[in-house]
This record gives sequence, structure tokens and C-alpha cells, in this order.
Amino acid sequence: MLELRNITAGYARHAPVVRDVSLTLAPGEALGLRGPSGCGKSTLARVAALLHRPDRGTLVLDGTPVTAWRHRAPREQRTAVGVVFQQPRLAADPRLRLRDLIAEPLRATGRRSEVAQAVDRLSRRVGLGADLLARRPHEVSDGQLQRACLARALVLRPRWLVCDEMTAMLDASTTAALVGVVEEYRAETGAGLLAVGHDGVLLERWCDRTADWTGLTGTAVQPG
Repeated sequence: MLELRNITAGYARHAPVVRDVSLTLAPGEALGLRGPSGCGKSTLARVAALLHRPDRGTLVLDGTPVTAWRHRAPREQRTAVGVVFQQPRLAADPRLRLRDLIAEPLRATGRRSEVAQAVDRLSRRVGLGADLLARRPHEVSDGQLQRACLARALVLRPRWLVCDEMTAMLDASTTAALVGVVEEYRAETGAGLLAVGHDGVLLERWCDRTADWTGLTGTAVQPG
């Protein structure tokens, strides 16, 4: 179970972006979190992905409260969650070739022996050919780069996926392809999915259930 309990979080003192928000995601479930741009969805997604420490509240991951964040989190918790962001160019190191981008989590966790097999398997799964793997981010399209970012998110076989507006910058065919990859992975592994977005039609078709931001416990506020 992934539980966000009464989360208040922001980026400046006394200026929360979200206040007292709670949600629960069961193993194998796909939950769509729908809301307008700027409401605080991405901040909540970063808390769920252990990338942003909340000001108040608790994140419980597989029955264990999270007490440390980012690189300080225990490896077992840190690697349990894979995340794909809205803007792949801000999420990718421009110096890395796509093959190295995908392999980065394996190398960071001391699993270099798995790199060749994992990169080959995942690049084929997300639709990246060998020629694209040799390129750097500035040499590929947004869609191609997002395919690599999704492969990177899956390379450690996480139990939970957080997709924060993953398809917002993509065309319809690439959106369908990447959603298909996520669903294949979930069917194989039983991973839970938190899909954040403002496209209600996509979330309704993709997810088992959806939650409107305004319907969550607590109140979303704008920075100020």
C-alpha cells in the first residue's frame, strides 16, 4: 500500500502548495489524480516518489513510514518507486547518451552486470532503436526522450510508478504507445500506478479509478 496521510507541502516557508491532502493506492491499482495546472498535483507526486519532504503529514510505503527523502532514503524504499516527469529535457542529463540514461539507476545501485541485458530489453519495449540509444537528449525528439525516461523508470522493476503528466507533451500515437508500455509492465509485475494529469478522458480510460483534486481531503492552495 502507498498512503499519503494529511500531507502539507511547499517550497517556501509558510507558503504550502498543498495542504492536508490524503490518498491511498493499493498494490496493482491504477489511480488517476486529476486537476488543473498549478493546483499542486506535481508537488504531491514528488512527495509520493520520495523526492520532496512534506512540511507535515506522513508517507507510508508498503507498511513502513518514510522518514528520509531523496538520496537519504533507504535504498529499499528509494528503488521501490519509479517516476516519469512531464518534461523529459529537465529530467535527463544532457551529457548522457540514451543508453546511459536508461542504465543510470542500475549503475547507481551497483548492478552494472545487468546493464547490457536490461537496456536491450527495455529499449525494445519502449520503441527505441540502437541508433537512438547512441544519441544524446538534444539529438532526439521529446517523444523519443520520454521513451528513454520511461525505460529508466522501469529499469529497477519498481513496485510503484508515479507518472506526472507523462504524456502532456506527446502526440496521440506516442501517448498510446507509452501508456501501453506502462500497462504491460503493471500486468507483469502487479505494480501500482499514480497517474497525475489534467486530461480527464485519458485518466478515465487508463486508470481503475480517478480522484479529482478538489475532492481530496484537505485543501489545495496556490503559492503566495
